[in-house]
Amino acid sequence: MSTEHVTALRRFNRYFTRRIGALDDHYLGQDRPLGEARLLFEIGDGASLRELRGRLGLDAGYLSRMAKTLQAQGMVRMSVHPDDNRLRRVELTPAGRTEVKEQNRRAGALAAGLLEGLAPAQRTELTAALATVRRLLRLAAIRVDLVDGAAPDARACLDAYAADIDARFPEGFDTSDLVRPEEVSGQRGAFFVAYEEGRPVGCGALRRLRPGIGEIRHVWVHPDARRLGLARRILTALETEAAARGLDTLRLDTHATLTEAQAMYRACGYREIDPYVDHVYGDFWFEKRLTP
Repeated sequence: MSTEHVTALRRFNRYFTRRIGALDDHYLGQDRPLGEARLLFEIGDGASLRELRGRLGLDAGYLSRMAKTLQAQGMVRMSVHPDDNRLRRVELTPAGRTEVKEQNRRAGALAAGLLEGLAPAQRTELTAALATVRRLLRLAAIRVDLVDGAAPDARACLDAYAADIDARFPEGFDTSDLVRPEEVSGQRGAFFVAYEEGRPVGCGALRRLRPGIGEIRHVWVHPDARRLGLARRILTALETEAAARGLDTLRLDTHATLTEAQAMYRACGYREIDPYVDHVYGDFWFEKRLTP
């Protein structure tokens, strides 16, 4: 990891948090710090404390204390969740909705004030740069973890993958083609799940075909996490695991409709080969030699 990169990111964080007033106990000139203001905003039309904890990445005790403070101020009301009595639901009161409306007005004015100092072309440049920053920070925060092929998250990802491609393939998709847990666990293979804020958003499988040769299967990314570069991260994790297992060649096939997958594999060094097995969904076949 480059020290220059770390220093640049920390410098940007310090500047940005100061510029938007994150260090002020009276964020946007209102009588509360940024944490409470953000919590009011995220509550929106109502949410459970569990949902808010996952969304904001907050400690349960800290979130509970903030919610109780807002409740004492008349900004929110808390109740038992109608669908699960183990959960507590929080929603805005009329006073809370009024404050959030004013918060949005002030935040919009702050943003407009910052942009006012730029020429139109510079605003466009900044907007594009911010989109790039958000995409890369999202990608950086996603974990790609090795899990057992029978793990609930692994099977849930495969179910989502199957539903996705069933809608895309003209002939549909038969779930019997999915890898079995024992094929992608232990010595026979590996299964990776990508997590964004604790939620599975992608997967990929590796299975051993024969000594020295492995096969990539079911590289998939949730629609909400696409165009981040996550599929390449999953593919890199699979290649790294294959090399660690002593495999020197990886093979895969893909369907004609998955043009984005074909482009990614070619860009990542896979070359087209003749079919190496009879597979009903295989239209293009690829292979890559791995560097130990």
